[in-house]
Amino acid sequence: MNHPVPDAPISPLRQRLIDDMNMRRFSGETQRNYLRDIGRLATFLGRSPDTATADDLRRFQIEQQEDGVPVPTMNSIVSALRFFFTQTLDRPDPARRLVRLAHPRKLPVVLSRDEVARVLNAMAINFFYRKVPRERSEIIGLFMLAWKRSYRSQPLDLSLISARRRIKKGSSKVR
Repeated sequence: MNHPVPDAPISPLRQRLIDDMNMRRFSGETQRNYLRDIGRLATFLGRSPDTATADDLRRFQIEQQEDGVPVPTMNSIVSALRFFFTQTLDRPDPARRLVRLAHPRKLPVVLSRDEVARVLNAMAINFFYRKVPRERSEIIGLFMLAWKRSYRSQPLDLSLISARRRIKKGSSKVR
């Protein structure tokens, strides 16, 4: 059962930050994240975050990195602190020294031509010789399209997918 929590007094600085975020129509989740991140800075400093210097912010970032905070989270913290210092406090100088980290991106898995052929062949056998859901035909179509786009200089080998057609009572059905 939910019990209403009485409104705790909010500091003028926190209220100003909330007002700035509301004025810019930040989502509720973004506001929660920014308040949490600025609270992390206040906890690190042991005092109000508006008193932080550029050196304090540098030490804060170093500690976050040493604590193993993931890169996307660190970049989110940088965004929150930049907003706080440039918009709420109108002190852009400390925020200029904040560093965004490069996010290592994983390359997508790309199948070789032979692997695509094996997958298409296996799916074609299952698709054309059994009654199978419509989704498999969509998957085959996507594989064929990707394969065709990858090897534009070479025509698509349609011998992998050979359909048997039976004409039954004047209609053509793929089986």
